[in-house]
Amino acid sequence: MRRDVSIVVMLMAGLMTGDVAGIAAPAPPRAAEDAETAVDVELVLAVDVSYSMDLDELGVQREGYAQAIVSKEFLQALKTGPRGKVAVTYVEWAASNDQKIIIPWRVIDGPESADAVAAEIMKTPVRRAARTSISGAINFAVPLFDQNPYRGLRRVIDISGDGPNNNGMPVTSARDAALEKGIVINGLPIMVKELSYSTMDIEHLDYYYEDCVIGGPGSFVVPIKDRSRFSEAIRTKLVMEVAGRTPSPRLVPAAGHEPRVDCMVGEKIWQERWGR
Repeated sequence: MRRDVSIVVMLMAGLMTGDVAGIAAPAPPRAAEDAETAVDVELVLAVDVSYSMDLDELGVQREGYAQAIVSKEFLQALKTGPRGKVAVTYVEWAASNDQKIIIPWRVIDGPESADAVAAEIMKTPVRRAARTSISGAINFAVPLFDQNPYRGLRRVIDISGDGPNNNGMPVTSARDAALEKGIVINGLPIMVKELSYSTMDIEHLDYYYEDCVIGGPGSFVVPIKDRSRFSEAIRTKLVMEVAGRTPSPRLVPAAGHEPRVDCMVGEKIWQERWGR
């Protein structure tokens, strides 16, 4: 009997120290830590500030994101997730080596935090820069997920822009590398101006985004074709991303697993016009 009691005492001691008979001490509870870092979505808002975007567009674009984040539709969408919160970072981009984090990672879990993020977006001076590198924006965004302290059920890069990639690596290469890491890419092609030689606009920028930029489960494009609907389109896109919804699928030609728009069209136009 005394021997049995001694064994029990030794086992209890081992459980406390984790070094007897290979019995490991149980890991300390992480419920509090997980509750703080767990979110429904990790979302990178990657926003085009290239010179093809005029100052009015840049202002409306920024206001659109700020208004969307504080909208009742967005706040209601937050409640549909199991964790009721998202982590967001806001990045402006232009050339392949020109990306700037405007808002570092922030958690939005209700009206107060949404107001704070929206105010932070609006107070930053608007800037413009040369070239358009969607691939550079994607490549910049991918490591941001591993660098932030949050862990979401989904990881999403949200790309908005008004032209095709014309700088840096091919956009499809950057897209495919992101998709291999389980990241979803959605698009907001801005198509509110008449086509212009000086801005390298292309027809069917929405097709280009669909076939060359976005990807991953449930990925989608929300085109903006009317300047007055800028805010509405941004709000629609953010609500779908937060709630995990997708729009009704568009009919794509059956022929067409091949891109309807040349995914190197931007690089080719740049080469033809400026030869570099």
